[in-house]
Amino acid sequence: MIGLIVTAAALVGGFVISRDFVRRRLRYVDAVKKPSAPLVAGVAAAVVALPVALLPIVTVGTAVALGVGVAGGVASGRKAPPPDSTS
Repeated sequence: MIGLIVTAAALVGGFVISRDFVRRRLRYVDAVKKPSAPLVAGVAAAVVALPVALLPIVTVGTAVALGVGVAGGVASGRKAPPPDSTS
């Protein structure tokens, strides 16, 4: 049960953090607008998270879920308007 919670947190956390990062920091970067950008970011995140899969609670599925979350966040962040900077 704890493994499922960790996997869900990796998926949602990867999505939210990457979407926010793309919206705030990469809005003027042309490379993020390429169709392959979400795939590259997702694969990179999964590969970086694979060594953590040696821990008992974290599995390869968790690393893949993080990659899927990051890819979705990048795709969502590049389509969304930048956040309001008045606050």
